[in-house]
Amino acid sequence: MNVMTILLQAAGSNSAGGSMQFLIMMVLIFGVMYFFMIRPQQKRQKELMKFRNALEKGQKIITAGGIYGTVKEVKETYVLVEVDNNVAIRVDKSMVMKDTSDLAQQAK
Repeated sequence: MNVMTILLQAAGSNSAGGSMQFLIMMVLIFGVMYFFMIRPQQKRQKELMKFRNALEKGQKIITAGGIYGTVKEVKETYVLVEVDNNVAIRVDKSMVMKDTSDLAQQAK
């Protein structure tokens, strides 16, 4: 009880300067979060959408489920992926993650 009274008195006497410091600190925290978390994620999403819209026949891809294959046909909402000779599966475009040439570049 005594500690609570002391804390309330300390907060009441320094409310004008403390609220300004709090506001500045919150703006700085949001700025750091934006530049280190939100902005890079938006950049990756834009690159992924650009990749999905640029899919073409014969391109090697990897699906979200980890299936490697070659694009056989591209439609508006799905992609026909050939995973083996005469074996093709239909995959939603949103489940295509990357192509295998990206993996080769990362290995170098």
